[in-house]
Amino acid sequence: MDFGLVLQTDPPASEVISLMRRAERNGFSYGWTFDSAVLWQEPFVIYSRILEHTERLIVGPMVTNPGTRTWEVTASTFATLNDMFGNRTVCGIGRGDSAMRVAGRKPNTLARLGEAMGVIRDLAEGREAQVDGQTVRIPWVKNGSLPVWMGAYGPKALALAGQQADGFILQLADPYLTEWMVKAVRTAASDAGRDPASITICVAAPAYVSDDLAHAREQCRWFGGMVGNHVADLVGRYGEHSGLVPEALTEYIKQRQGYDYSHHGRAGNPDTAFVPDEIVDRFCLLGPAEAHIEKLKALRELGVDQFAVYDMHDAREATIDAYGAEIIPALTS
Repeated sequence: MDFGLVLQTDPPASEVISLMRRAERNGFSYGWTFDSAVLWQEPFVIYSRILEHTERLIVGPMVTNPGTRTWEVTASTFATLNDMFGNRTVCGIGRGDSAMRVAGRKPNTLARLGEAMGVIRDLAEGREAQVDGQTVRIPWVKNGSLPVWMGAYGPKALALAGQQADGFILQLADPYLTEWMVKAVRTAASDAGRDPASITICVAAPAYVSDDLAHAREQCRWFGGMVGNHVADLVGRYGEHSGLVPEALTEYIKQRQGYDYSHHGRAGNPDTAFVPDEIVDRFCLLGPAEAHIEKLKALRELGVDQFAVYDMHDAREATIDAYGAEIIPALTS
């Protein structure tokens, strides 16, 4: 199992770079960041410095979207980083939640997302693609490689990930829901004539290594609120008891009152009081190192290839170090 570190690009950027360097020293293979231009600093600028100051780390957004940048700009940015540092990027992409809504726009449609994934990959790898009816190719790309991993929850999005994406990003670590969603992605891949095993499965969630479970929960409760945004969209689209989305995912948002993106992804978010302890425990990895190892082994048995640690709480360095000392060795040996 590979491990990734996920950060927000809060200033100063030097701290983001330092944490990514620390992650690489501790055995992490991937460095991810949020991508929301209004809320945080521009990640692609910071990726250049992360890549310069690491040797092996693969970097990318978790997740970008097709709406805040034109597709040829996104492709060229990835291709430039790859040309400079040797194909060490990955494109995590989704419909766009905070990035679009904070700017007053709706998330992109799945049709637009599917088209964008193919165009961005083709251009970044040096092939021709159609952009707004115009045939475009980036002429200086040589031997480019850009895996495109898609974030998804709902049935149509899961199907699209299986049909087109190189990887699937699931932003929660509940084994029951992971099994359900991985199966949906792989079934869609098989139905599309693809090898289901060729799709990398990445689970991303907060991790907090501590014997103080109550404190760990409070530091990670924000995650249930963030996931709740996506779940609320699904309930609005499919209905509460449609059978298309597991009730284990939809039940907990009944008391949700709204969401203020100024607290997005942050410990102490006041809009997450509706998130019960049970959901925090199910969606996140909490407790002593042994509890993390046990849950990660269960996820690995379900086909998870990477666990990406959301490290947005008051123990960022300690979490990276604990994973490096105890947890990563137990899952990679």
